[in-house]
Amino acid sequence: MSDLTLHFIVFNLFVVAFLWLDLKVLHREDKPISIRHALWWTLVWVCFSLLFNAGVYYFNGSKSALEFLGGYLVEKSLSVDNIFVFILIFGFFKVEPKYQHKVLFWGILTAIVLRMVFILTGVALIQHFHWVVYVFGGFLVISGLRMAITAEREMEPEKSMLFRFIRWLIPLSPDHDHGRFVVRRNGKLMATSLLVALVALEISDVIFAFDSIPAILAISLDPFIVYTSNIFAIFGLRSLFFAISGLMPYFHYLKYGLAVVLAFVGSKMLISEYYEISTGWSLVVLLVVLGGSVGLSLIFPRIDDTKLVKNS
Repeated sequence: MSDLTLHFIVFNLFVVAFLWLDLKVLHREDKPISIRHALWWTLVWVCFSLLFNAGVYYFNGSKSALEFLGGYLVEKSLSVDNIFVFILIFGFFKVEPKYQHKVLFWGILTAIVLRMVFILTGVALIQHFHWVVYVFGGFLVISGLRMAITAEREMEPEKSMLFRFIRWLIPLSPDHDHGRFVVRRNGKLMATSLLVALVALEISDVIFAFDSIPAILAISLDPFIVYTSNIFAIFGLRSLFFAISGLMPYFHYLKYGLAVVLAFVGSKMLISEYYEISTGWSLVVLLVVLGGSVGLSLIFPRIDDTKLVKNS
């Protein structure tokens, strides 16, 4: 058994142990997650991530540690944008706050498995077919431009062909039935809106992975570093959702910052054959762009946000 395989096994045992603890101990009952509770767990996961990063530095050196931190920041920042999609999905399917944690739990569990497949496939493609780097790079640049152009547009789930297809494919029960995903009505098996919301979350995460995985591969090709930074960011996504979902409208410049990040890492991949941008400088660019976009959002709030603050 290689060291890499052993590392993956040990880390995934940690993942399984936490998921069991989270489902069977920490959240045994369906109830809303308070902002205070969410902020606490957000801090806990950030500390876990930094502690793991310190371990990477101790065992693998500064280069791997910077790659982990860079990958974690990219995934975390792009996850913030994905939170907006989660909010729309929960709102559209009228998922009560007390059931949102359950849907996110199973959604993230599936996302962990899919991420491992995507990451290992992406690393293998780049290592065996170097020209794939340019495909990923071009895709990220285009994604960044698309995000910048559509930053002010609101997603309308009810007009999405994808959501209409899901509702046509799966017979839908009109209620959540005490948090169950599937119920039986008049002898007929039906999906509740919770299951449809879960499917929608999974599909949105797969689409999201097409941006996030190539972006992290632009920082590191070490599959363990890419996978662990991805998983730590995903684990913190649930608590981050409950902590900042109500604050998302105030960060109106964040999408433009994320667009710049995608375009930057894509450009980095495109020019990698001729000029290599160090991980340290990449990290500086990420921090400046993301911090600047959040700062601009707070300094120059939208008019409707200002009214909302005054009325609250």
